[in-house]
Amino acid sequence: MSWLENGWQVFGAAPDVSAWVEDVRGPALAATRDPARRATWLRHGGTWFVGVDALGNDEAGRVGAAYRAASEVTAVTQLHPAQISITFPGYPLRDADESEAAHRFRRRRDAAHLDGLLPEGPEKRRHLREPHAWILGIALTEADAGAAPLIVWEGSHRVVRAAFEQAFRGIAPEVWGDVDVTEIYQAARARVFESCPRREVPLQVGETVLLHRMVIHGVAPWADGAEADPEGRAIAYFRPCFGDPADWLSLP
Repeated sequence: MSWLENGWQVFGAAPDVSAWVEDVRGPALAATRDPARRATWLRHGGTWFVGVDALGNDEAGRVGAAYRAASEVTAVTQLHPAQISITFPGYPLRDADESEAAHRFRRRRDAAHLDGLLPEGPEKRRHLREPHAWILGIALTEADAGAAPLIVWEGSHRVVRAAFEQAFRGIAPEVWGDVDVTEIYQAARARVFESCPRREVPLQVGETVLLHRMVIHGVAPWADGAEADPEGRAIAYFRPCFGDPADWLSLP
């Protein structure tokens, strides 16, 4: 079944994508050694480099002579600078400012979340500020299956869609971002845990995963004994946003 049915799909390492990986791997991993980026993006006791917008690609996904691999998969031609998400052995350690409950959720529930819902204010209330069209991840390094793989709750996009159709009913799309959806989101995520199978997605170099924008996903803890390239498990993520937020609910 396709990503629209399951909420996710893995594509094999096609030659053009592999060429793209070879072209961007150096610049992508160099970003993790930049002191300013490390100060901003290294989290969880140094076991996760978040790396938002860390890759200096153009709107077609190119770095140097890189191919338009990401856009070819989904027929989207304009991309943002890719996130370079890298996990390291021991992920996730607990940061000093992280609550015990938040750290426990990260370990026991793989930090399950919905992209685009940003936590705001001291109470971290959730708002849809980034209505993504899709999420595309391309593996840049080799890693064992247990080395903090991507986790997807299969079919969860249908649960999330039903919840937000109710949440935004009668509200103009241009003000959806102002609606506090914290409780609706938490309730939907709880239903996902009860009803949707948890799938591990341990990508290898050049493999691509396409996630539905509404799918609940996260990252598993790094298993004891799991190994990866010295640079860790590195994945380049593209998450372009819709120009019209109404598309977030209306499109498949």
